[in-house]
Amino acid sequence: MLQTLRDKLALLPAKSGVYLMKGQSGQILYVGKAKVLKNRVRSYFTGSHDRKTQALVANIYDFEYIVTDTVAEALVLECNLIKQHTPPYNIMLRDDKTYPYIKITNEVHPRLQIVRRVKKDGAKYFGPYPSAFAAQATKRLLDRLYPLRKCKTLKKQVCLYYHINQCLAPCEFTVDIPVYQQMVKEITQFLSGGHKEVVADLKGQMEAAAEQLNFERAGELRDLIRHIEQVMEEQKMTTPDLVDRDVFGFAEEKGLLSVQVFYVRAGKLIERSVNIMPHFGEPIEDFMSYVEQFYHERGDVPKEVLLPEGSPSEVLAEVLEAKVLEPKRGQKRDLVNLATENARQALDEKLRLMERNMDRTLGAVIELGDVLAINAPRRIESFDNSNIQGADPVAAMVVFIDGKPAKSEYRKYKIRTVDGPDDYESMREVMRRRYSRLLKEQKPLPDLIVIDGGKGQLAAALDVLENELGIEIPVCGLAKDDRHKTSQLFFMEEDTPVNIHRHSQAFYLLERIQDEVHRFAITFHRQTRKRTGLASVLDDVPGVGPNRRKTLMKHFGSLKAIAEADMDAFRGLGIGDKLAEDIRNHVRAHLQASSSTKFVEPS
Repeated sequence: MLQTLRDKLALLPAKSGVYLMKGQSGQILYVGKAKVLKNRVRSYFTGSHDRKTQALVANIYDFEYIVTDTVAEALVLECNLIKQHTPPYNIMLRDDKTYPYIKITNEVHPRLQIVRRVKKDGAKYFGPYPSAFAAQATKRLLDRLYPLRKCKTLKKQVCLYYHINQCLAPCEFTVDIPVYQQMVKEITQFLSGGHKEVVADLKGQMEAAAEQLNFERAGELRDLIRHIEQVMEEQKMTTPDLVDRDVFGFAEEKGLLSVQVFYVRAGKLIERSVNIMPHFGEPIEDFMSYVEQFYHERGDVPKEVLLPEGSPSEVLAEVLEAKVLEPKRGQKRDLVNLATENARQALDEKLRLMERNMDRTLGAVIELGDVLAINAPRRIESFDNSNIQGADPVAAMVVFIDGKPAKSEYRKYKIRTVDGPDDYESMREVMRRRYSRLLKEQKPLPDLIVIDGGKGQLAAALDVLENELGIEIPVCGLAKDDRHKTSQLFFMEEDTPVNIHRHSQAFYLLERIQDEVHRFAITFHRQTRKRTGLASVLDDVPGVGPNRRKTLMKHFGSLKAIAEADMDAFRGLGIGDKLAEDIRNHVRAHLQASSSTKFVEPS
């Protein structure tokens, strides 16, 4: 441990607060809260820890702390700092999915809205709803039942909503506050499970309309009743007490934490969400960190929050204006168990998918190492050359790490020392440039080099690596058949191909590598040929120097575009009409000489 850390640890206060662990460059690695800072921070540097905590401690070079009056204050501060700094070792709440709510605005003339964020603005929020469609359907239903204001700003005169009895037209008529209060009360009752009373009232109106032989009105009321029953029936009853509550469960395995949340509103389980993320601390502590961030700055806190038994929830209970319970029996305990079971199932599915992916990637790498009798090649670098009859020769390198392409490490090479179509010498040049540089910069070498070619290219690569650079790296070559498919695998100086099953994961990995390096090389060659072809033609035009040639290449991009351009396009580049005409004529003559293309003067 660094001496500066020892000195600071000795000065820690025995008070509650928040601590920030820092890395070598001062970046925030972890933010935590503590009831007693002295005890909590010192615990990281004493005793034994699991592998994840050891990884954090190994990177700590400094820390700082902020003292608070209470642990509840520390919780709020911790959430703010995590949100601000996004430390890599903290559980991060990814707020990438929000559910719709129905909002009754806190205005003189209230409105109904569909929103996805709940704010502490005095408005009433109901939800969340399982989908935007469900929320919209419920809002349309309420719009028909209660004539609240529809427009965002008051109009100068009444609109269509007034004429269809869906608005009281406060823009033109005075609406008493008690009228709005009564409607808000009824809407609140409706959305809180009291829709059955509304249905009963509508049925009475329907029967009265039928008795008066007003069958059209009775039919409208019947349809409205069916709509209410359909919309509200989509939500299934789970508890009979009509209480809003959030139910949490979690599961942990192999460094992953799965958190399941059930949203119960008015006694109905209307939605659930699951989040699976890596974690580095104790599972129960990281779970509570997730729950604390979940409610940080949220305005839609339910009346109850149900947590698994044993959760350290005392601080959360101090902060939230809700009951935080750890039920030990009954229906609430069953809900927590169900959430926990769902969290476990989601995590198991995630791990199985990861294992399948491991079979296709890292599993293939291990299998390839067995086939070649080498250690599993975690890092593979592959090379391919590309040219057309020796013109514009280039090479490309792709990198696969643990069986997956690492595109940020791909490299392109323009061949400098080779004249004509000589794949062997081109391969020598690329090997020499790539690995002499790695040796000079003292960077790690790959575990395996894959050459897109047969024995000739393989021999050229080995000659440079072993005889010129004096390094030993396993190298294999991939030869293709007449249909340009991977057919044979050659390894080092062996004369006979390696026996590898064509339907093995190792063979599929080699095919992916060969296809990727070939694609990358061909794409680079086409780009190079396009640029050099354009540049060589422009070099022959009197009055076009390097700067003007570069401007033309950047603006037009192709000879055809220059040949078909009008004078205004050249004038925009500061090129006079006479030079522009010379450029067009020269380019057209070049294109016509190489094809039967005819050009029409732009109108």
